[in-house]
Amino acid sequence: MARLTRVHVALRVRFAELRGDRGDSPVPTAVIIFGLVAVAMAVTAAALGAANDWMDNIPTHQDPVAD
Repeated sequence: MARLTRVHVALRVRFAELRGDRGDSPVPTAVIIFGLVAVAMAVTAAALGAANDWMDNIPTHQDPVAD
């Protein structure tokens, strides 16, 4: 009988451990990923705008005028 009680207690302890903390839900992870994507898009847009402004400020080539 003692052996059966020991097995019973061991199983109950193991099931209690399995019911414990299972980690974060996927919602905070999805929110973090969405935030990172939004920041990456903002940085990319800023870099594209700066590059386009820099390219627009390059003077155009003009042929020299012969006198």
